[in-house]
Amino acid sequence: MVISVVCKVLEKILKEKVVKDIEVNGKWDKIQHGFTKGRSCQTNLISFFEKVTDFLDKGNAVDLIYLDFSKAFDTVPHGELLVKLDKMGINRKIERWIGNWLKGRLQRVLLKGELSSWREVTSGVPQGSVLGPILFNLFITDLGTKSGSVLIKFVDDIKLGDIVNLEKDRDTLQEDLDDLVN
Repeated sequence: MVISVVCKVLEKILKEKVVKDIEVNGKWDKIQHGFTKGRSCQTNLISFFEKVTDFLDKGNAVDLIYLDFSKAFDTVPHGELLVKLDKMGINRKIERWIGNWLKGRLQRVLLKGELSSWREVTSGVPQGSVLGPILFNLFITDLGTKSGSVLIKFVDDIKLGDIVNLEKDRDTLQEDLDDLVN
């Protein structure tokens, strides 16, 4: 998708406003390291590595689970995203602009030389956009909040791990994994 410079400038201004609202409201995802100011792939790995190493240094058995969402940016339902933005205290005008920005997008498929009819796009954040990654992060902010295990996110990649010395520890880790899947 090609996005004009004017649109990217407007998106950048809106992104800064959204980030400011989230920071003021204290709703920023503390375990997300992707597309987050002051965090990176390195901080993600170091943070997780330190916790796991501490467990191992104390003689514990540790299980680690690595998850990667399939087509993550394409699966964000627009309606649910807007509800979450409202609950996070995003300025209503900005929220309305985002809703209008997502609404009315159409797509069609070319298969073996045949074009399908146009269909409305009701999910996904536009890839290549300035706002897309932030909106995805905000959409998954509540993912893993019930987890008692070590959980770290880097955009759509999740690392989950914990001590599993006893069968009940493994059951707890499985419950956390089930919660993520649900």
